Amino acid sequence: MAFQLRSLGGGLAFPSPPSHWPAWPGHTDHHEPTGHEFAPPGPLDSRSPCPGLNALANHAWLPRSGLNISYEDIQYAATNGYNFSSDAYLFAFLQANETYGLSTTGNTLTINLQDLATHNAIEQDGSQSRNDIYFGDNLHYDPTVFGPVAANLGLNDISRGNAYVTVESAAKARAAREVEAKRVNPEFNDTLSDFTTLGTAGLYLATLWDFDAKAAPKLWVKAFFEEDRIAYREGYTALKVKSGGFIVELVNAVTKATM
Repeated sequence: MAFQLRSLGGGLAFPSPPSHWPAWPGHTDHHEPTGHEFAPPGPLDSRSPCPGLNALANHAWLPRSGLNISYEDIQYAATNGYNFSSDAYLFAFLQANETYGLSTTGNTLTINLQDLATHNAIEQDGSQSRNDIYFGDNLHYDPTVFGPVAANLGLNDISRGNAYVTVESAAKARAAREVEAKRVNPEFNDTLSDFTTLGTAGLYLATLWDFDAKAAPKLWVKAFFEEDRIAYREGYTALKVKSGGFIVELVNAVTKATM
């Protein structure tokens, strides 16, 4: 799923992980919040191509059904689940409903999560965890697509000394995925793909960002993409409020690292 968005100052080098690996400061018990335990979707539940929104539904920050989701629902979920500021998802929601009219709920103020799979609206070719619509399914997680991305992110090599996804590795993985998607998909739509996949890379980094490390813990990224799960069990915490402007900063940083 792609969000159209508009440099991080200082170095992007990161320190060694905390000595009590894999726990992180502020959330050391590895327990999921009461009432927000992970549960995969049922057969009648609606999910999107966006692992971030799916994870919020899988943890009941959004309604687990994924149906009839309002902006207020998304605002509540993003604020309480990821500690985003209240306006962080506003543009994407307005884009889905007012620009593209994606809602199938019968109410233009709500969406079903699967509405976001409509191709060439918010969803674009070159997703890092979903296949292109050319191959038939742009909605569900595809391990054959994400496998090379995971390798480029270093998710198969996680240790105390190699614990984070950096802006640079995120940029490399995104660029390699786009090259491969263009190679195998003869109908690849290049019009917005660069812009939107940069946006999604910045968004997932912002969602999982460790401000002390200036990077995203690999364990958190792995759970996020492979399971649509918030990595509470791996110590996920979000101690600092993240604004829409911070997402834009990370998008710009990924863009710069791609050049």
